[in-house]
Amino acid sequence: MRTTTAGTGPVPILMYHAIARTPSPATRALSVAPEAFAAQMALLRERGRTPLTTAALGEAWRRGGALPPRPVLITFDDGYEGVHRHALPVLAAHGFTATVFVSTGWLRDGRGAGSGAPGTMLDWDQVRELASAGLEIGGHSHTHPQLDQLGERRLRTEIERCRTITAEETGTPPVSFAYPFGYSDRRVRRAVREAGFAQSLAVRNAQAVREQGPYALARLTVRRRTGIEEFGRLIDGVGVARAFAVDRALTKGYAAVRRARAATRTLTAAGAARH
Repeated sequence: MRTTTAGTGPVPILMYHAIARTPSPATRALSVAPEAFAAQMALLRERGRTPLTTAALGEAWRRGGALPPRPVLITFDDGYEGVHRHALPVLAAHGFTATVFVSTGWLRDGRGAGSGAPGTMLDWDQVRELASAGLEIGGHSHTHPQLDQLGERRLRTEIERCRTITAEETGTPPVSFAYPFGYSDRRVRRAVREAGFAQSLAVRNAQAVREQGPYALARLTVRRRTGIEEFGRLIDGVGVARAFAVDRALTKGYAAVRRARAATRTLTAAGAARH
């Protein structure tokens, strides 16, 4: 296989959620119809894109290794059942790999028995089948909270419990993590690193570059409304800023709100400790 030097250009990391014809109301906006997903994967093949796992990209960028020509990452968050039912056959037909980030407390028959899940989730047998098919299984916390709003003890429990359960169920400790909602700060990134994850993904709706560092790699959101022409522009890095202008404005505003909440929580905790 021809290779290109790692770090010579941006890599599109696609972020999917549910793949479903009739998604739940809670997941509809971030879901993709199976037929649309199949068309998107066919376009990747047509344009000569080579899918990698998150672990492979992280390893190459960490060590200055080589990447195949025109790399792309296909990632799925949360652990919806449609990844097994609809996405896996399409990926297999093209010989594509992907990374599935699971929220362990949401999975069926898992620890937590799917409590709070917004849609129909994978069970562990299906997760193991995905892994056997060559997909990477990554961590996405245990109950999918906003990690940057948690106290230290619960933060570490969410991350470490996810990694422990996934290792027990699959036989392989996960090395890649995706932040729920894309939210992180320095404290969260440190906790992810100390739990044993080698790289992690945010959202940011931009292409990933090596300079972002291994714990803040950007992704591109694929939604139900993402048409095939827009999808083609996203993977080629054309008009990305314009496509996600509203998302970025909202993210910037909400980041300020989350920082203020975190500061208030810290002051409250400090005051309680003094008393």
